[in-house]
Amino acid sequence: MSAVLSEPVTPSATTGRALREGAFGNARALSCRECGHQVDLGPQYACPECFGPLEVAYDFPAVTREQIEAGPRNIWRYKALLPVPTDIEESPNTEPGFTRLLRAHNLGDKLGIDRLWVKDDSTNPTHSFKDRVVACALSAARELGATTFACPSTGNLANAVAAAGARAGIRTVVFIPSNLERPKQINSAVYTEQLVAVNGNYDDVNRLASEIAGEEEGWAFVNVNVRPFYAEGSKTLGYEIAEQLGWRLPDQVVIPVASGSQLTKVDKAFQELIALGLVEAKPYKIYGAQASGCSPVATAFKDGVDAIRPVKPDTIAKSLAIGNPADGIYVLDICRRSGGTVEDVSDDEVRDGIVLLARTEGIFTETAGGTTVGVLKKLVESGQLDPTLETVVINTGMGLKTIDAVADRVGPAATIDPSYAAFAATNL
Repeated sequence: MSAVLSEPVTPSATTGRALREGAFGNARALSCRECGHQVDLGPQYACPECFGPLEVAYDFPAVTREQIEAGPRNIWRYKALLPVPTDIEESPNTEPGFTRLLRAHNLGDKLGIDRLWVKDDSTNPTHSFKDRVVACALSAARELGATTFACPSTGNLANAVAAAGARAGIRTVVFIPSNLERPKQINSAVYTEQLVAVNGNYDDVNRLASEIAGEEEGWAFVNVNVRPFYAEGSKTLGYEIAEQLGWRLPDQVVIPVASGSQLTKVDKAFQELIALGLVEAKPYKIYGAQASGCSPVATAFKDGVDAIRPVKPDTIAKSLAIGNPADGIYVLDICRRSGGTVEDVSDDEVRDGIVLLARTEGIFTETAGGTTVGVLKKLVESGQLDPTLETVVINTGMGLKTIDAVADRVGPAATIDPSYAAFAATNL
C-alpha cells in the first residue's frame, strides 16, 4: 500500500476528500492549451474560462540521465516527469513501458530507408501502448478517491483499463462499440464482468461516457474526467525512444492518429527532454497516420485548413476510428510546425502494412500498426519523407487482436500428401 503523506491539500471533486501532499508529484496545475488559464489539479478536462482542453503543467526539478537510468525498467523510471506520486511503485499496477526499440534492417531495405527503427509497444502487459496511459490514469483515480475506474474504448483501452483495474482491486466498467472485433471484446471481458457493449460507434460511446461522468459520483473515466493525467502517459513513448537511441532525438517519427493525443504527447516529451538538457536540441519531423475510412485530420492537413470536420468512421482500423478527434487541431499544428505531414491509406494498404511488417521484421501488428507502416511506405514513395534520415515508426498493438483483418490474405502455401514426391511437386 502507498504510504499516506502529511498535510492533505486540495479537496478532490470526485469524492470530496482531501488530496495528500505530493499526490501528483511535480505537477502543479492544469493549464488550458488555448488561453493559458490554470486550475487546481483534479478531475477536470475543460477550461472554465474558454472550454479549451486542459493539460498538466509542472515545476520540474533538476533531473539527470543517471537518475532515470537507475529507475525501474518501466514507465516509472520517468516518474519525476509524470503526474504521479514518488511512491507510485508501491501501488499495484501493470508496470508497463520500456518496450523494445528494434532496428528494422529488413523493412528499411524493403522501403529504401537507411536507418529505420520500430518502437514495438505490442510487448506491453495487455499488448498495446494503452497500458502506459492507463497506468497514469489509475494513479490519478486512486489519489482522487474514485470508486469506479472506467472508459469508453475502441478496444485496446478497454483491455488495458480492465486489466489495470483487476490488478489494483478497483471496480472497473468499460464501454465499447457493439461491433468491436471479437478478440478485443474477449480480451476485456476476461478481466472484468462489467463490459458494456453500446450500439453505435466510438463517438456515441464517448458521449455516453461523458454523460455518466457528469451524473455519477466517484467514477474516474480515464479519457474523460481524468484525461489530462491519462494523456501524460503517452509522453513515456517519447522519453524511451530518446533514451534507447542513446539520449538523442530521431530525425523523423511516424505515429498513428486516433484522438491525436499520442502524437501531441510524444512531441511534448521531446520538448521537455530538450528543456531539461537531457537531449541536444535538434530539428525533427513528426508524421501522422490515419486510415482513409476515418481520416478527418489528414483531410484537414491536405486541405490546408485548421478546423477538423467530423466524419463517420468506416474502416477496419477500429482502434483509430475516432471521427471527431479531440486533439486533431493540435496534430495539425505539430506536423506543420515540424515539417511533417498527416497522410492516410486505404484498408487494403492497412492489410498490406500488417503483412509487410510481419514478413520483414517478425512483428505481427494490429490494424493501427498496419496503418502506420502503410503510411510510412506511402510517405517514402511520394517523397514526403526523407529516406536518408533516421526514422522511428511506432507499433501500438498486437496483431492477434485484429486477426480477421488478414485472415483471408495468409494461409498454407500448399496442401500436400505426406510424401517427398508431393513436396517436390510444390517447387518450394
